[in-house]
Amino acid sequence: MNKILLTIVLGSAVAAVAQDAAQSTTAAPAQSAAPQAAAPAQKKEIKDPAEYNAYMGAVGQTDPTAKISGLEAFLTQYPNSVMKEDALETLMGTYQQKGDVAKMGDTAQRLLQANPNNIKALAIVTYSKLAANNLAEADQNGQKCIAALPTAPKPDNAPAEEWEKTKTQIGGICYRAVGLAALGNKDYPKAATALHSAVEAAPNDVNVIYPLSQAYLKQTPPDTLNGLWFTARAAGLAPTPQGQQQIEKYGASVYRKYHGSDQGWTDLLAQAKGTPFPPPDLSSKITQYVPPTPAEQAADLVKTKKVEEMSFAEWELVLSEGKPEDAEKVWNTLKGKPLQMAAQVMEVTSSSNLKLAGSSDDIDAKKPDIDLTMTAVIPARLMPKVGADFQFEGTPVSYEPKPFVMTMKDGAILTAKAPAGAKKPAGAVHKKPASQQ
Repeated sequence: MNKILLTIVLGSAVAAVAQDAAQSTTAAPAQSAAPQAAAPAQKKEIKDPAEYNAYMGAVGQTDPTAKISGLEAFLTQYPNSVMKEDALETLMGTYQQKGDVAKMGDTAQRLLQANPNNIKALAIVTYSKLAANNLAEADQNGQKCIAALPTAPKPDNAPAEEWEKTKTQIGGICYRAVGLAALGNKDYPKAATALHSAVEAAPNDVNVIYPLSQAYLKQTPPDTLNGLWFTARAAGLAPTPQGQQQIEKYGASVYRKYHGSDQGWTDLLAQAKGTPFPPPDLSSKITQYVPPTPAEQAADLVKTKKVEEMSFAEWELVLSEGKPEDAEKVWNTLKGKPLQMAAQVMEVTSSSNLKLAGSSDDIDAKKPDIDLTMTAVIPARLMPKVGADFQFEGTPVSYEPKPFVMTMKDGAILTAKAPAGAKKPAGAVHKKPASQQ
């Protein structure tokens, strides 16, 4: 965790913890040694006057060093005091006031020994583990803290509104730890749920908002709309121009892939910058681009492009995915007509038969899509190697749509440049090499 985040957490949530701890101790209903009526069960009473004076003397100190000394002495002299938990809370807050993070953490551990469900101590231990990048223990303590939050008792003299605010801040720390641990474990739904709660507690903290965007985007299937919203918001809250540019660039690429264009991305950036959470109508504003099916692409090709001008990959698309009438139109144009083209050698099956790949996709997949039989045996010196580009002429005689293979006969090796005055075969179609398609 970076220094900015450390300042945010210690300067707000932990400060609130310390303040509430102080309130709870001064509010403790200490009693004199004189006989008194029994107090309500939820009240804490110190019946020993010496213990009472030691406690009040310690918490009443205004100097942090004196307060720490007095509290430590009180806890040593009265280790089983009814006010032990309150004293430890005040001690923990005073160490925070002095900036002694190590002692504050040690005191939190002592407090958890007195009460394993003390949410203030759990928050500090959780934070310290998170700051040390110990996600496993941060997660463990964070979950304990979240479980204890609903039933955490309000200090007697703490205003209800302030106590709820403190619990929200504590919850933000603990949900952050649980969410980041889940993100590290690739449990993206759990991470999204926890980090969303953390963002509710700290709606302007980019250190939680950006991980939340990743938790949404990396789910299967991704929650792209929420992911885009929090990516855009993280960009607007990035602390440096460089960070903003990097997040915007990433977000724009996700947006284009989802929406099909950049249209609306700048509007989303502007809206998210000033609004913590996505509006309910976001799905109507950012529609998902649905690419045409292979059959639709094939039909469009036949309508807009002459067969003779199509690439081999486009022939393959129509013949394997197109409607029967579209495939028939392409095949009737190609069948029985010699074609000059280039492909990559996939397999040499014999001295007169080669398996070739004519489309870029099939080249990448190392899958033959042309079965070429030569008119004669290929001389050894001209025999191409597997993986080599091969320029040839061949006449289509049949094809299998899936997996696609076009069978050609009357194959002939083409030279780099035809001799001057040489006639081109009738009906020849000149194509770029597959690598240029």
